[in-house]
Amino acid sequence: MKKNLLMILFICLFLLGACVTIAQANPWEDVSEPSKGSEQSIGSYANGCLSGAEALPLKGQGYQVIRPSRQRYYAHPDMVTYLKKLASKTHKFGLDDLMIADISMPRGGNFSSGHSSHQTGLDADIWLSFAPESLTQQTLESPTPISVVDLKNYSIRRDDWMEDHAILFQVAASEPEVARVFVHPVIKETLCGMEWEDREWLRKLRPWWGHHYHMHVRLHCPDGNLGCVPQNSIPVGDGCGSELMSWRPKPDDGKKNKVTVTKKKKVKVKPSECQIVLSQ
Repeated sequence: MKKNLLMILFICLFLLGACVTIAQANPWEDVSEPSKGSEQSIGSYANGCLSGAEALPLKGQGYQVIRPSRQRYYAHPDMVTYLKKLASKTHKFGLDDLMIADISMPRGGNFSSGHSSHQTGLDADIWLSFAPESLTQQTLESPTPISVVDLKNYSIRRDDWMEDHAILFQVAASEPEVARVFVHPVIKETLCGMEWEDREWLRKLRPWWGHHYHMHVRLHCPDGNLGCVPQNSIPVGDGCGSELMSWRPKPDDGKKNKVTVTKKKKVKVKPSECQIVLSQ
């Protein structure tokens, strides 16, 4: 009798585990090739997909793709063109190779972990470490990130911050196809405090936590991509005033009376075209 009960329990646990595995499966991470449709960014940056993606070559003038085994080097052709152009320009300025990290998966879509955006091939992470020479395969797969921000003291790490970083940000944000460049607030503060003949590009630098060892470039929706959902426009001005100061940590008054409210996570429904992209 006990053996039968144990056998039934084992079967139930096995079936439960199988159901959990199925529930956790992510079809966007299972595909290894782009769809055959026309090049289209569909939906929003954080809830969409990518048709007709193009793979960024793993190495080109002025850049190298890191962690290639993750297969996150697919993008809308506009992003591929932009990254090649950016790397070529920074190379001419004398910068070492850019380290291109995650862009999108072969058909875009959501990740099981790591990103909420990067779903339409219009987002790309560029590390703030530079590659002085061709990296070994092992280093490409397991690079060591270098933060330029002292997170504890909310200040720039002067030993790691270089003029090359300032050049990289200016060149990256100055291109007209760029909608936003997400950076740590301390990085924007540092750039705002520098002398620039033209400060218009600074408004595209948007403060956001976490971006202290890489920057996140986001392009505008490409022309003709009618299913692409843009973000709201950036506020006027260079964003170096009160908006930026609001990101500074507030002094701790010793009072711990904050009430944490747990919000229900909304279930995002992808555009119907994404099901077609997935099945092509």
